[in-house]
Amino acid sequence: MNNYFKYLPVSDEEKIWGLYVLNAGCTRIEPEQAYPYKNHPSHHNFTWDNGRVLNEFQLIYITKGQGSFESESAGKQEIAAGNIILLFPGERHRYKPNRETGWDEYWIGFKGGIVENLISNNFFNKEIPITNLGFNERILNSLLEIIERSKEERSGYQSLISGAVLYLLGHIHSSTKQIGFDGKEELVKMIDKARLILRANIDENISPEQVACELKLSYSYFRKVFKTYVGISPGQYLIQLKIQRAKEHLLNPEKSIKQIAYDLNFESNFYFSKIFKDKTGLTPNQYRDMQNIKMKSAKV
Repeated sequence: MNNYFKYLPVSDEEKIWGLYVLNAGCTRIEPEQAYPYKNHPSHHNFTWDNGRVLNEFQLIYITKGQGSFESESAGKQEIAAGNIILLFPGERHRYKPNRETGWDEYWIGFKGGIVENLISNNFFNKEIPITNLGFNERILNSLLEIIERSKEERSGYQSLISGAVLYLLGHIHSSTKQIGFDGKEELVKMIDKARLILRANIDENISPEQVACELKLSYSYFRKVFKTYVGISPGQYLIQLKIQRAKEHLLNPEKSIKQIAYDLNFESNFYFSKIFKDKTGLTPNQYRDMQNIKMKSAKV
């Protein structure tokens, strides 16, 4: 690893994009070596005694070694290889590698309305700043790509690397959600089976209650576990599958709206149209007309 860091200028246009990268780098700290690495600007440098407060978000991925972390909201925690740390703006924190081990770190600093929206909707919080991802080649490659693009600074590079940041945040959130199901393989298999049953019976008159019965579970327990793992209730999952199938049927001009509602076992044409508009923002007829216009434009 070659030690590298770069602080990036950001244009007003790039800020409008909603997520932009302010800095990126990687550092190898050898055992007994002083930390942090020298030559950072004063607003990013810090000492263990004083800590630091940033005006940005940062992700720090530790791929080798061990260390310590402390923040106002999370307290003191041990850091191990495979941990990724999410730092929050305005939150005093400090971290360092153990002198006996040193560590390898990769980091990016970023801001923007997209990530602020994620925080305000509790996808991430200051009380849980550390996620154990283990050694994940995709995560490392994403960080390396951000670093390489930051070296080149080619036109439009900010929109490209901001997408990589969003991928990293998505991976952290996904890993956090899955932690609650670690060691619960039977529950995961049950949810997978439930999804298969629902997908296989989109065109049938099946209910989530029937799925729970087939799995020999009470519906209240099945619904709770399903929603915790998937993010939506089994009833909403089935409705979304039906809406997606309805979109496919609407591409067939020979099928009436009433026939589609009947084929998908909606209780009435009116109910189908109402649900379709609630989920897509368009009535079935409006959706069909819009797709027809797109198809005609593509042929021109």
